[in-house]
Amino acid sequence: QLRLVESGGGLVQPGESLRLSCATSGLSLNLYAIGWFRQVPGKEREGVSCITNRDKVTYQDSVKGRFTISKDNTKNTVYLQMNSLKPEDTAVYYCAADADPFGRSQCTISGMNHWGKGTPVTVSS
Repeated sequence: QLRLVESGGGLVQPGESLRLSCATSGLSLNLYAIGWFRQVPGKEREGVSCITNRDKVTYQDSVKGRFTISKDNTKNTVYLQMNSLKPEDTAVYYCAADADPFGRSQCTISGMNHWGKGTPVTVSS
């Protein structure tokens, strides 16, 4: 059974860092794209970053230069390193998977097939 479990969220002060993990099971990162998304209560979910099976990465403009997505195929885990966090980064962060053996996924919300339950991130002084 395919499963994604996020971890690593928490409460930090502005300027600090967090590393989120998305542990996957039931899939191969060689055949799936994994995206990170976030959602603030009352607002729409938005894409943050995406990594394809061919290691093509994309970022939302607001996190470029601060966030880094990576993966460890041996651990079936995808990471989101978040540096220089800002209060506006506060949200519940989700990872999601898109079956994409050809490496063409754009990690659109509608295209993701499987979702984790999320991990909350709060950036506040």
